[in-house]
Amino acid sequence: MRRIPLGAGLIAPLLLVAASPADFQRRLTPEEVSSLPVVAAGGGTSGLHTIETRLLKGDPARPGLYTISIKVPPRTRIAAHMHRDDRTAAVIAGLWHFGYGSQAREDATRALAPGSFYTEPAGDPHFAWTGPEGATVYITGIGPSDTQYIGEPN
Repeated sequence: MRRIPLGAGLIAPLLLVAASPADFQRRLTPEEVSSLPVVAAGGGTSGLHTIETRLLKGDPARPGLYTISIKVPPRTRIAAHMHRDDRTAAVIAGLWHFGYGSQAREDATRALAPGSFYTEPAGDPHFAWTGPEGATVYITGIGPSDTQYIGEPN
C-alpha cells in the first residue's frame, strides 16, 4: 500500500480551493480584449514597443500556459528570431506575412488572412511583416518564453 505524506494530503485540497473556476475560465469579447492593458514588450514578444501586447491568459515570462494578443501596426517588420518554447498562433485581423528562416526575405513569407493558423517551433527562426492594414495575432505557448534575434533586431 502506497502512503501519501501527510503534508501532501493537506496541501492538495488547499490548492483546489485557491484555484477557483474563475482562475481557469475566461470568456472575452473582442471589445474586452481591446480594453485589456497593454503590457511591456517582454519575453516571448518581438520586443518592439510599437506592437501592442495584451495577456489573454497567463504570462509568457512565467512558467505555464499563456496566450498573448499582439496588435502589429501597419508596415511593421519583425526580423528573424526564435523562442525557446513551442508556440501556435492564429491570425485574428489584418494580413500577416509570416516566414521561416534565419533571414527575413519577403519571397519566403506566406500571406495569412484572418482565420489562418501557423506554428513557431521551439528554436526555429521565423520573421513577419505587415502591410498597410496591420494585423492582430493570438499566440499560445508554455512559458517561460524568450526572444532571441538572429543578428540584429529591427
